Amino acid sequence: MAYSGTRAFNLSSEEIIEEAFERCGLEVRMGYDLRTARISMNLMLSEWANRGLNLWTIDYFQQTLTAGTNNYAVDQRVVDILDATITTTAYDATDSTPVSRELASNSATTDVNVTKISRTEYMNLSRKTQKATGGDARPTQFCLIPGVTTYSDISDISTATSGRPENDMRLYLYPNPDKAYVFKYFFVNRIEDVGSTNTGYQNNIDVPFAFLPCLTAGLAYYISMKRAPLMSPMLKSVYDEEFQRAADTNRERVSFRVKPAQAYIP
Repeated sequence: MAYSGTRAFNLSSEEIIEEAFERCGLEVRMGYDLRTARISMNLMLSEWANRGLNLWTIDYFQQTLTAGTNNYAVDQRVVDILDATITTTAYDATDSTPVSRELASNSATTDVNVTKISRTEYMNLSRKTQKATGGDARPTQFCLIPGVTTYSDISDISTATSGRPENDMRLYLYPNPDKAYVFKYFFVNRIEDVGSTNTGYQNNIDVPFAFLPCLTAGLAYYISMKRAPLMSPMLKSVYDEEFQRAADTNRERVSFRVKPAQAYIP
């Protein structure tokens, strides 16, 4: 027997919904079935953000800093920043190719780790907006705060929506940069929605192929809570098992090393 020779198996939203309904002993018979399944799938993908780090959602971005500006808007798709560095090498801002940016002036590139701090720690820092007149003012710490957090007047607070999840996050750096550094960071990207009611059912879901069994099992469980509650305990058990297997596989495979802190050891 011959093999297929392909490794491109995937499922559209419609196919996942059909499979989930069948696991509940049901059939998709009307448009409302598709609509309620789409809502359940979007809710489940949102809930996955609460279950830990998903490697396929990690993305990379570079923010060119402006001298004298210590805070920058961050897109709402950024759930959290994981690792960050500051580089002193300038590159061509019109070149959007990551490889070209990395290779630009490579011999003079210096990347320095930047430490993430809490909102309280940032608030207790002194001279946050002071502009350096000389010497090195390369940022060494950063803080990520959700929502619009800058006001020109106290009266703005009554009408602003600071901290609401639908608003962008804001990045604060300390100390205030004295020149155009480049802030590089890996961030957790928000999982894409299933899509609109018109074309979304033909889309693939923003998950790797290894998570398709977990996704289908989870949707079956969500649907059962509304249509087949007697099957919910069994389907939840299958869903939790599938998710645990997928999460255990979705991890970095690197050696674990333990070393003492860089301090004086007698």
